[in-house]
Amino acid sequence: MTRGASSGDRAKGATDRLATRERIIEAAEFLLRRHGPAKTRVVDVARHLKMSHANVYRHFDSKANLEDIVAARWLASIARTLEPHADEDGCAEDRLRAWIGALVSIMERMAKEDPELFATYNGLAEASRQVIKEHSANLRKQIAQIVADGVEQGAFHVHDVSMASHVIHAAIARFQHPYFVTRQQSPSPALGPVVDILVAGLKTGAV
Repeated sequence: MTRGASSGDRAKGATDRLATRERIIEAAEFLLRRHGPAKTRVVDVARHLKMSHANVYRHFDSKANLEDIVAARWLASIARTLEPHADEDGCAEDRLRAWIGALVSIMERMAKEDPELFATYNGLAEASRQVIKEHSANLRKQIAQIVADGVEQGAFHVHDVSMASHVIHAAIARFQHPYFVTRQQSPSPALGPVVDILVAGLKTGAV
């Protein structure tokens, strides 16, 4: 009688699958950075790893799936960078200004230093893929945390914190959305005045 795989064998198999999956993701990110999304195919990822493209498809069902995962990791790193502004104590207005400034600076820097991966992100954003929607929701959550703290401090007069976070996120889209980042002056002279208007609106209850 053939015995089934031991728990140790199953654990090793799961570890090997995770390791292969990670290698594929890293290869996809490397190639996207070097060649951009238009010139990176699943077969290129497989060739880079010296494996069959069928093996890549065992872990990822499409090129789009791979792009989404690479972009999700990149976007998660942006969110982590911004978290301290949302989580720290202190003046909510100062934190909001710092949060917006940090986000815009990150996007402008990445557009210059990582143009091919930025192009991948831009393509996902234009397609309104789920990974972008989740990232936007995460950013609005951070904004809402700052605004809620401002209300608690008595600095902001906002009746609907969630709506205020949507308004702020929409108002700064012109300065941090990948489509516009590559098509405007950097840094944009309009950012400061826009933030001033948003802060004034939060203070008066207009936002």
